[in-house]
Amino acid sequence: MEAPVGEYKFLNRNAGIPSLEASAQARQSCQLEVARIMYRSAFSRDVFAELDRLQRGLQQAFELSPSIRGRGRGFPAINLSSTPTSLEIHVFAPGLDPASLEVQLDKGVLTLAGNRPAALAPDKATVHIGERFEGPFRRVLNLPDDIDAAGISAHYRDGVLHVHVPRRAAAQSRRITVQ
Repeated sequence: MEAPVGEYKFLNRNAGIPSLEASAQARQSCQLEVARIMYRSAFSRDVFAELDRLQRGLQQAFELSPSIRGRGRGFPAINLSSTPTSLEIHVFAPGLDPASLEVQLDKGVLTLAGNRPAALAPDKATVHIGERFEGPFRRVLNLPDDIDAAGISAHYRDGVLHVHVPRRAAAQSRRITVQ
């Protein structure tokens, strides 16, 4: 009769002393089972499924929307570039009414604000994934001291708001000829 794993097999039932061989087998079997349990708890069979589950849990806990750009960047996306004569700001905000956009400059702080209306889903439709940003937005940029506030202009075309911020002529570098 074979002893179940984890139990001692007695050679001499009268003596009640387990054999060394049975004791070693039982210990090895227990150690193997403990190692299996620890491996399973430390390394899931599908690590990526566990990471995905963890990410979804964190997003739900903190009400984060999934984004390939990650946390910290908002809507709309902005490109800011500078030239020797100006700053060029491109704000990517498709589908907005230009009248709903606000561009303000106050003490060197440029504020871009607006509102994107909610898209209506068709009747009896179930939305499974909704990644389109809706609602009010506001982006704030600190501008350098050498800008010409009177010359700022903004144009909205093809879903892109272009803000042109010229630099003061006194702040621009110039070449001085040596005589």
